[in-house]
Amino acid sequence: MADNPTKGLADVVAASTALSDIDGRAGRLFYRGYDIHDLAGRTGFEETAHLLQHGALPTRRQLADYGAELVRGRTLGALAESNIAEIAEKQEPMEALRSLVSLAGAEDPDKNSNELEANRRKAARLTAQQPILVARYHAARTGATPREPEPEKSIAANFLLQITGREPDPRAVEIFDACLTLHADHTMNASTFAARVCAATLSDMHSAIVAAIGTLKGPLHGGANEQVMRTLESIPAGGVARAVRDKLAAGEKIMGFGHRVYKTEDPRATHLRKMSRELGEASGDDTYYRMSKEMEEVVLAEKGLYPNVDFYAATVYHYLGIPTDLFTPVFSVSRMAGWTAHVIEQHADNRLIRPDSEYIGERDQKWMPIDER
Repeated sequence: MADNPTKGLADVVAASTALSDIDGRAGRLFYRGYDIHDLAGRTGFEETAHLLQHGALPTRRQLADYGAELVRGRTLGALAESNIAEIAEKQEPMEALRSLVSLAGAEDPDKNSNELEANRRKAARLTAQQPILVARYHAARTGATPREPEPEKSIAANFLLQITGREPDPRAVEIFDACLTLHADHTMNASTFAARVCAATLSDMHSAIVAAIGTLKGPLHGGANEQVMRTLESIPAGGVARAVRDKLAAGEKIMGFGHRVYKTEDPRATHLRKMSRELGEASGDDTYYRMSKEMEEVVLAEKGLYPNVDFYAATVYHYLGIPTDLFTPVFSVSRMAGWTAHVIEQHADNRLIRPDSEYIGERDQKWMPIDER
């Protein structure tokens, strides 16, 4: 069989979008024309979600209205609420979120409408509820009493409060808020594409988000940040360079490096590296940051690969006190802003997504009765 240059749909334009754009050669990422370097740390996650879902950075009044909508949207329906404990007992984090989002959709008041305003209301509710679902799941599996979100706190502040059980440091909130913004959207990645394929059938937003969550669950997409942390935890002190070279010699992939689009450093990694260093130093034990920095240098020297968004996100989340197996669910908290915006965009100018395929199987087969096969 001849090599297929479009395997994995590489370089195939699957949709037109006004949401985000990447310059892979220059290592730049844009949300609706705004460079991520201008947004990260300066524009709150709620503002970023409004930008993606509504098309513009909000005014103070618009942000206040959107914030109030998010607060109202945090309330979980009885169906999701009553099943969290049993789901937490039987399902891993991403499986649980797939189930819980589906249950939330059953009780959403706009579930039967794909109209623009209905979709925007659903987008706000999904954005507000996702961090609550992750936190409630974690509380249920650990036997803790769930903390209620505080109306005056941001999504970032409430999430850290609920996960750690203590009032978060203001600087930690700022850093986590910037992380949410950095992960909010990223053009036609696998989970976003899955969401748009589902939405293109004129299915509902919650179904599209369930498709996205199922796609994000895979270790070649959202699961990579968890694998980065597991790798760091498995390496003995002083053994980074040897461990990396041994893995490379064995043909193993070093998670957190390389990207299908970026030919230089992922611009999100630029910010996350600084955050990891700051949090590591503030914690009094920057071992994992120093190990990460050494690993980055070795991989670049050996393979010419740069870190992607997953690499330093792992240690940032670790220093923030987020359990390792919740790293991918946290990814879904931020990406909910982008996923829902893509569903809105798909429904606004829809065409069924139906790519062609290249048949590589047998031809001219002759049927035979079952006793003669």
